[in-house]
Amino acid sequence: MANAEVLERNETGIAAALGVLKQQFGEACQTGQAMREQHGHTTTWLPTQAPDVVIFAKSTEEVSAIVKTCATHKVPVIAYGTGTSLEGHVNAPAGGVCIDLTEMSRIVAVNDQDLDCVVQPGVTREQLNTHLRDRGLFFPIDPGANASLGGMASTRASGTNAVRYGTMKDNILALEVVLPSGEVIRTGTRAKKSSAGYDLTRLMVGAEGTLGIITEITLKLQGIPEAMSSARCSFESVDAACQAVMATIQYGIPVARIELLDAMSVKAANAYSKLDLPETPLLLLEFHGSDNGVAEQAEMFGAIAEEMGGTGFEWTTKAEDRTKLWQARHDMYWASLQLRPGAKGVSTDVCVPISRLAECVTAATEKAAELGLLAPIVGHVGDGNFHTLPLIDMENAEEVAKAEGFVSWLNDLAISMGGTCTGEHGIGQGKKPYLRKELGGAVDVMAAVKAAIDPDGIMNPGKIF
Repeated sequence: MANAEVLERNETGIAAALGVLKQQFGEACQTGQAMREQHGHTTTWLPTQAPDVVIFAKSTEEVSAIVKTCATHKVPVIAYGTGTSLEGHVNAPAGGVCIDLTEMSRIVAVNDQDLDCVVQPGVTREQLNTHLRDRGLFFPIDPGANASLGGMASTRASGTNAVRYGTMKDNILALEVVLPSGEVIRTGTRAKKSSAGYDLTRLMVGAEGTLGIITEITLKLQGIPEAMSSARCSFESVDAACQAVMATIQYGIPVARIELLDAMSVKAANAYSKLDLPETPLLLLEFHGSDNGVAEQAEMFGAIAEEMGGTGFEWTTKAEDRTKLWQARHDMYWASLQLRPGAKGVSTDVCVPISRLAECVTAATEKAAELGLLAPIVGHVGDGNFHTLPLIDMENAEEVAKAEGFVSWLNDLAISMGGTCTGEHGIGQGKKPYLRKELGGAVDVMAAVKAAIDPDGIMNPGKIF
């Protein structure tokens, strides 16, 4: 687990490309060790594999020029947004060039009447929603971290609102992409639907930068709801909480968010976010709609929760109360690390059909306890997706082996239940061993697509395959 695959370096090509790029980009081309290591490190358990150079691109034309130079010399290219990915997506196992897209942060256009916008990849979700607020619009995909929209597209991100609004693949109309040759293409238009040829937009969404670099994104937007209410409810067991989730979804209550925190996570949230919640499994919910609608939805959930043994059910429309609860949820990664100071969090996620959710979460809890692992669980459980974070002393070989065994077991369990080894983290380096178990020969088709578009394998090598 603690070792990331190292690929063969093209030393001659890298040296030649760096010579050209330094002349082209001057101070925007950084080779300092700290800068390089920062761009090969994210919130992952995988060790850092730094690129040879980091270039801060300011336009599609600059990205294209960089990629053309790298293509000429067969040098790896890795795109970088905000570095919040979890499976080693921005590591450079063969060295090469990291293109930092944070300076491509312009909101190009907002089309209020059509409920869409065009943004550069360095725009973050919080930046976009701040810009949209006065127009009565918002972009709903919320992975928790203030990720860049380019990175969110590349990893097919989702998050807390996915149960109602879908994932990134459901909210992107078109992309501008720099291909491995340096050629720039557009994959679609602003039309809400199209039957024109292959769906290249969805091919690029979730490709993790292995097929090209996204330089512009056309996004669907939503109107800010007239009213929002948030609710919380505690349960005696994870199973009871999951049963309440399943009933809520099956009854068709249009929840915008429904999140699970197990008892260990609630304890961490109380300490980190200064809350006083009962330290038993907890569901956090949010409802969007009219004043009457959100009240009705909250009351319907309350009845389901009571039937499942829920206690302490409360709901509120006060913005400050809602913000406090959801900020605590978004801070769970950092809160969980405080349960065992100095430990590394081995973050992993799976997603299963909603009917198998209670069984899968309960089994994960029991397995972690059996192995003696401290592994808090949180989840976007409205769509069957949950995360567990074993807290490991990475210098302790026995603990590392237990965590590796647990992650492998959990991925296999989810796949056996008709689910997936990753609901939203992506494959990157960390999930590669499970992709073929899940999809079989379809992986060979993916590899064929990769070889056709990127025959020299320069786009984010060592990821997915």
